[in-house]
Formats: sequence, C-alpha cells, structure tokens
Amino acid sequence: MAKTVKQKRLEGIIRRDVTEIIAFQVKDPDVSNVTVTDVRVSNDHSYATIYVTFYGNKSHRDAMAALEKAKGYIRSELAQRLDIRRCPELRFEIDRTEENGRHIDELIARIHEQENRTE
Repeated sequence: MAKTVKQKRLEGIIRRDVTEIIAFQVKDPDVSNVTVTDVRVSNDHSYATIYVTFYGNKSHRDAMAALEKAKGYIRSELAQRLDIRRCPELRFEIDRTEENGRHIDELIARIHEQENRTE
C-alpha cells in the first residue's frame, strides 16, 4: 500500500527528532555511536520502526540494549515534540542495508573472478 503524504512527513519528523534526542539528550555512552538511518511508521501511526547503524568499536548488542533501555525516555521526549494525539510505540532495528550491499558486492566480485578463470 502506498504511503500517504502525512505518513511520509511524520516519518521525516520522527527521524529528525529521534536523531536529536539520541545525540543531545540521551546520556548513555553506549548510545553515542548510533545513527538513525530510516523510520517507517505503520499505516495507523501506532508503531514507528527506527532503523539504526552503529559506528565505532562498541558492541551492537550493547548499543541495542542501551537503546531499548532509553526507549521510554526517547518516546516521552518525542511525544512532547510531535503535534499528534498519540505518539507511536518505538521499535529499534539494526539497518542491514550496508551489510547487504557489501555482501552483494562480494558475490558480484566472485562471479567476475569465476568468469575470468573460465575464459
């Protein structure tokens, strides 16, 4: 089903606001290396899936645990910023886009190597 303009706008606002809240208000050092890459809001606006990536040497598991721990605080801060009746429930997921892209690049490189060997 196609996204509405309102849904796309809400996703952009949530992405911006959650990024700011994580960067400037969450004090947990395990969250300091988190980048929000995308937000998807359900059709009824009851859930927002927030896709994140991590930079640095910290464990992804530790960072995800810290995000889950801070989720209530992030949602309450987000609710104060949003001009909607009910703030969506937040779900954090690791964005695997970069990993998938690298995997595809590796597969293409292997195919080219095999083609070059058979020629």
